[in-house]
Amino acid sequence: MSTKEISTKNNLQILHEDNHIIVINKRVGDIVQGDKTGDKPLSDVVKEYIKEKYNKPGDVFLGVVHRLDRPTTGIVVFAKTSKALTRLNETFKNRETQKTYWAVVKNCPPKEKDTLVHFLKRNTKNNTSKAHLKEVPESKQASLSYQIIKKLDNYYALEIDLHTGRHHQIRAQLQAIGCPIKGDLKYGFDRSNPDGGIHLHARKLILKHPVTKETMSFIAQTPNNVVWNSIN
Repeated sequence: MSTKEISTKNNLQILHEDNHIIVINKRVGDIVQGDKTGDKPLSDVVKEYIKEKYNKPGDVFLGVVHRLDRPTTGIVVFAKTSKALTRLNETFKNRETQKTYWAVVKNCPPKEKDTLVHFLKRNTKNNTSKAHLKEVPESKQASLSYQIIKKLDNYYALEIDLHTGRHHQIRAQLQAIGCPIKGDLKYGFDRSNPDGGIHLHARKLILKHPVTKETMSFIAQTPNNVVWNSIN
């Protein structure tokens, strides 16, 4: 039985909101943008929240800037104006952001800290990416740095700085070094988590505000469960 609590307009975990952007701490099970499942996406939930809060008539504008996988938690930024969307799209495309993730993995990584470089090839049929050490046809280079931040009873907590933004990058690269993420059946973990999520959390994001140009830093609390709570 699933124990997850998806986001609604009444329980959104809002980290920041101004006239141009809104930053949300995404829950397990939230889908950022609509897909073939037909489930209500987080973008629609945020629109409902804005419409109600500001008593807006008609359609509410909300731009999806980036995404997190459905079983992943943490920081998601939405644009509330078209100007902000255009500028944020450029910021993310040009990698002018700093993204830090936390992950809980099985097995101790080969090194206390390291930079991983792989070539990821996406399989659209089963929606996975495979990490190769050498370039293969239709692959894209992926890079991240990790360090162990805590040794738990049965797992290891890692802090990860993402250098590129590839499909399922962290999940595939950690699997490639023998450290699948807790709960991630798709990438080699042996059992699922009760809430259907995985222990991968978009912990911190640093970016320049699309309009004011101020450097902003956001931190998202991890979900409230035994494993995450043992890290904080």
